[in-house]
Amino acid sequence: MPVTDVRHDIDARTLTITADFAAPVARIWQVYADPRQLEKVWGPPTYPATVVDHDLTPGGRVTYYMTGPEGDKHAGYWQIKSVDEPTGFTFDDGFADEDFTPNPELPVSENVFTFAEHDGGTRATYVSTYASAEELQTVLDMGVVEGASSAINQIDELIGS
Repeated sequence: MPVTDVRHDIDARTLTITADFAAPVARIWQVYADPRQLEKVWGPPTYPATVVDHDLTPGGRVTYYMTGPEGDKHAGYWQIKSVDEPTGFTFDDGFADEDFTPNPELPVSENVFTFAEHDGGTRATYVSTYASAEELQTVLDMGVVEGASSAINQIDELIGS
């Protein structure tokens, strides 16, 4: 499994996931740069993602929804802040209504995804920061650790490792 470490720090309001892949940095970048690849790994296996809009440029927006086993749909968005191809990007990730209007009742996280060469492959570090400890606790209670880990672990199959 690619995920090698998961840590959350309530005081710092962060969730950090580290994963190692037996593929070059540019290949891991492509997983996020290509919406058809992204939708194979953004949602956990039981909640696959469908990417609707994908503009991975500063100021751009990515919209998606995940479909649950009962057909229920959960929409979300990324508001892209910065892009440093192929080594990473930063964005705000939030929950949304069906029309992709941000849902102010649920947490928004500031995210920094970095991809660096490591042991002949790539080490991906995913850091999410929340506005408050309560918001971090909300997503922890929603199963973000299990969901994100199982989603990231799908990347190996996609890249053929």
